[in-house]
Amino acid sequence: MLIDYKDQELTQKYQLMAQTIIPRPIAWIVTEDADGIINIAPFSYFIGLSSQPPTVLVSIGHKADGTPKDTLRNIRETQKCTICMVDEAHLETMHFSSKGLPHKESEAEHFDIATQKVVDGFPPMVKEVPSAFFCTLNQEINLQGSKTIPLVLEIRHQYIDEKCVSKKEEKMTISFAPVARIGKRYALLGEEIDAPKIP
Repeated sequence: MLIDYKDQELTQKYQLMAQTIIPRPIAWIVTEDADGIINIAPFSYFIGLSSQPPTVLVSIGHKADGTPKDTLRNIRETQKCTICMVDEAHLETMHFSSKGLPHKESEAEHFDIATQKVVDGFPPMVKEVPSAFFCTLNQEINLQGSKTIPLVLEIRHQYIDEKCVSKKEEKMTISFAPVARIGKRYALLGEEIDAPKIP
């Protein structure tokens, strides 16, 4: 089967990509507006981009009325965000936080999401997540014809739960059970396997 994307509607393109570009990590992004109202929302069009500078890429859409989502609005306004990695313990809360709320209503309060301040000058992180990245906006990409806005975010600090760290002396090993997005469903990573040795 060969599919020509020019013949597909937007929803069909999304369904095709979302079910085959898998698994996709989830960026659970915490932002604050100028009044200090905390917004927490998940995005699965998210991936590491570069190690120098240390950057990630996340694509953020618009609300049904065409206005920018609060996450996009807040990052544009403050130039900062905190990206939390999601584990199984936070899956349900993360999913609930995808529900659209009025701009001045905080998901932290509405869904009783506990947060903690870790780095001065950055939004808080969700409490007890395995890892979080404290980022500044590097650049916004003008993707012609797109209703989503790709943002390049530069990592300034990273929090890692001590329980996820081993082999601290020579080479740090980080291990946790992340939640991924597959189509409309979520998944946990299964058994890890070693890479084959190249002859």
